[in-house]
Amino acid sequence: MDTFYTNEKHTQILIALMKKHGIKKIIASPGATNICLVASLQNDPYFEIYSSVDERSAAYMACGLAAESGEPVVLSCTGATASRNYMPGLTEAFYRKLPILAITSTQRIDRIGHNVPQVIDRSVEPNDIFNLSVYISEIYNDEDRWSCEVRINEAILGLKHHGGGPVHINLVTNYSSIYDVKELPDVRVIKRIYYNSKMPEIPKGKIGIYVGAHREWSKELTDRVDEFCSLYNAVVFCDHTSNYKGKYQVFPSLVASQECYRAACCSVDLLLHIGDISGSYVVIFSNKTWRINFDGKICDTFKNLQYVFEMNEKDFFEKYIELAHISTNKQQNTFLLEWQNEYKDIYNNIPEIPFSNPWIAKNTISHLPENSVLHLGILNTLRSWNYFEVSSTVRGYSNTGGFGIDGNTSSLIGASLFDSNKLFFGIVGDLSFFYDMNSLGNHHVKNNLRLMIINNGKGAEFTMYNHLGAKFGEKTNDYIAAANHYGKKSAVLIKHYAEDLGFEYISAKNKEEYLSNLEKFVNPNILEKSIVFEVFTDSKDESEAHKIIRNIKKSKKGIVKKMVKDTLGEKGILLLKNFIKK
Repeated sequence: MDTFYTNEKHTQILIALMKKHGIKKIIASPGATNICLVASLQNDPYFEIYSSVDERSAAYMACGLAAESGEPVVLSCTGATASRNYMPGLTEAFYRKLPILAITSTQRIDRIGHNVPQVIDRSVEPNDIFNLSVYISEIYNDEDRWSCEVRINEAILGLKHHGGGPVHINLVTNYSSIYDVKELPDVRVIKRIYYNSKMPEIPKGKIGIYVGAHREWSKELTDRVDEFCSLYNAVVFCDHTSNYKGKYQVFPSLVASQECYRAACCSVDLLLHIGDISGSYVVIFSNKTWRINFDGKICDTFKNLQYVFEMNEKDFFEKYIELAHISTNKQQNTFLLEWQNEYKDIYNNIPEIPFSNPWIAKNTISHLPENSVLHLGILNTLRSWNYFEVSSTVRGYSNTGGFGIDGNTSSLIGASLFDSNKLFFGIVGDLSFFYDMNSLGNHHVKNNLRLMIINNGKGAEFTMYNHLGAKFGEKTNDYIAAANHYGKKSAVLIKHYAEDLGFEYISAKNKEEYLSNLEKFVNPNILEKSIVFEVFTDSKDESEAHKIIRNIKKSKKGIVKKMVKDTLGEKGILLLKNFIKK
């Protein structure tokens, strides 16, 4: 009987990636749980397979074979205690940094602890037998496939990372008996590039540098990025936490968030990803992504990662500047102008919007004093302010690391302690403020603080027109949006608290009152007291403001797509695309 590869998709991907990464040496031990893998491997002449009944011996054989050949060696064993016998050999491999990939096949880990035969708990292992351990489960959807590919790539790359060493894959099986797959699936290979590696060629076309949260930039790094952009037709995608202040900065949120229009400039041929977690939720369409970070981690934010450059950002850009100067194929930079024109076109057509966080951002951001620092609360506040550009001298921060509401004001206060001659502005929602209000009582607070509290009496985020929580109507307020806490938008609660603690308190409940107080709030001088500015808005106005801003520019195609999405959801769009293809 002819047999081919197993129909277990995750096992197919593992085999395909082993081949793509040039791994061919296998030492297999007998068992039932690893049959799908071993039977598939033995049907492929690419692999060089050896048999060992004793797993302890197999691991030591792998040590000898890896050391002599200089190549990675794969171990495969079944469930039960088989994997325990790998430990002595893997300990040897760990301290000698030998590239051994131990694939321990397993039943579903849900069965652990339920007296199921041959099921043991491999979730905890000694510190000195693996550099990395990953769990690979069955594939049921696109998200599962993405996770499977990334984790296997990460595991294989771990065999050589930082000197190399053993890596563990705990591979689930459902004991499929079907071996009718003649061709392995196309898989995405992720590779690491080091400082002394040969640098891959940057494709021609539009290049975007996506900057997540980033510390203050050095002049040297800014200059290198500017020169890179001038040579490669690139722009730098930023939000207020990116802190890049060079010539090629664009704020994509206003353009990219249009619901019925997709600007051509939102598509790039290559996305370079630097920095950490971004809270902008901006969708930039790219063919592939290169991540540049000294940590070297396989961080696939955009699900199309091709390379991870384990080096500092300055070195990366310097290398490609040098390569560009060697090349005779120079590109004219037109991408920046395309973005500037698109942003200007949409910004100039913003209609009147309700009194809300977005309205406040639009009417405040250009008035922030030079060289001040802006701290933004997560989600609604960060989203609202990211629609609009800020002065190149204003640095921005937000707690996007853990993405909680619990310490926004405290972070602002901590930052303000560093330089008493600089103004620190903070914009937070009411739930965030009350969560963290004790921080205002800290006696170290100076007079360089300007805190704005957008008080809509609830977590307005959950009542937004496009949020899944809003589908419950007024019931959303009961428990999801946590409405009616903290004085129900009391006009005096925060006022008394702030004034008793020595702050100057101002407030506004409409556009006219806000504008009359704005000059004081953004006064560029250090005043006698720090200021708390409480602004009362309505959550319905907050939602409406975002809806208006996200529907300024429309195309016929975009309108049709939105109608389909609203009616059928994301799955409906996918089904429609597949139907059109057929």
